[in-house]
Amino acid sequence: MKPMNPKKLIVSIIAFFSIALGASAALERQPSPEGAEVYIISPKDGEVVGKTFTVRFGLKGMGVAPAGINQANTGHHHLLINAESLPAMDMPMPMSDGLKHFGGGQTEVELTLAPGKHRLQLVLGDYLHIPHQPAVISKEITVTVK
Repeated sequence: MKPMNPKKLIVSIIAFFSIALGASAALERQPSPEGAEVYIISPKDGEVVGKTFTVRFGLKGMGVAPAGINQANTGHHHLLINAESLPAMDMPMPMSDGLKHFGGGQTEVELTLAPGKHRLQLVLGDYLHIPHQPAVISKEITVTVK
């Protein structure tokens, strides 16, 4: 069995304890400042991209901080890929193939997707992976992978 990446292990541990805490008590959503925005810098909506491409994240009115760091007006990115709906706004966002966590404070990712149309959207999460109040969510974009 291949050992888990240390960063993924830390994010998994934080998510586990966040979910366990949520099962026993209501989790308070962290406030986001008025006018805060998260957005996808690139690729642009409607762009045709190669099988492997870079997604760059933008953030306005807030700062980026790694998961586990409880600092006002900060959060970290979560990328939804072909999501049918947004995640629950009052719980830690679950990690999956369609919901990528960037708990290390990353501001870009190299993605490899199958050919075809794909929808991408960002949600900013607080130190426990919970969307802020009000939620800071990007416009959904569509890319076509050739």
